[in-house]
Amino acid sequence: MQTVRFRLADDAADELTGLRALLVIAGLPVPMGRPAVTVAAATTIPAGTRAALATAVRVLALPTLWLTNLAAVAGRDDELVLAAVVDTELLAVHDAVHEVLAGKVRGPVATHLPGSWVPHCRLATRDPAAAFATLHPLRPVRAAVTGLELADTRTGEATPL
Repeated sequence: MQTVRFRLADDAADELTGLRALLVIAGLPVPMGRPAVTVAAATTIPAGTRAALATAVRVLALPTLWLTNLAAVAGRDDELVLAAVVDTELLAVHDAVHEVLAGKVRGPVATHLPGSWVPHCRLATRDPAAAFATLHPLRPVRAAVTGLELADTRTGEATPL
């Protein structure tokens, strides 16, 4: 699986990593790697499409996210996520990414398509109730998006676009 993700500013990534560390201390499993917000996912995103996406990204005004809501996401009931407040600026960037990808990727993941997407960062990969209890109440995380990256879920490798 290949994903297009928002790369978050270092201060926000550090804050989210700190939240994950609290969960580890509580004995809960967390995702590996740098925290990010997935914008799109597909089985394969061809090289030419990645190049077109990199070109399109250069002219976009990247949003700042307000990650405020501890939640579960449909289809991933075993996880706890920190969801973002959705605004027109965020949706405009999401739509622009999907305009480039439309019809050019194999196996697009429906939960990331416009109209279905819930922007979020994964915090815990099991026992969302215990994770919620550990983190609540939570101070919102303001996360500037510094760029987009292509990540391979098998290898964990991320490449800036």
